[in-house]
Amino acid sequence: MKHTLVLGASLNPSRYSNLAIHRLVSHGHTVKAVGLKEGEVAGVSITTQKEAFEGIDTVTLYLNPKRQEEYYNYILSLAPKRVIFNPGTENQEFYTLLRRNGIEVEVACTLVLLGTNQY
Repeated sequence: MKHTLVLGASLNPSRYSNLAIHRLVSHGHTVKAVGLKEGEVAGVSITTQKEAFEGIDTVTLYLNPKRQEEYYNYILSLAPKRVIFNPGTENQEFYTLLRRNGIEVEVACTLVLLGTNQY
């Protein structure tokens, strides 16, 4: 079981971040979520604050590269083992920064990783 932060979480059921929260929970992972609007998805509270969550193993990104910039230091402060860049979030500048800090970069789709037992 991995402690996962979904960054860019959405209350909209048609958004991939929303689907990811549902799938992560159904696979038994502990999920935290940060988004633009507060609410709840699959029993997971979405906060709008950059909370200092403890023990985050994986950050899965659902923010475009421009929107990621304000989260660089926040993500580094959480010291996750890896950051998953879902389709549309690819960001070479951030890859470099993460790797320099010993954080694994994975360019993949969280939903596919879960569906193929590679998460």
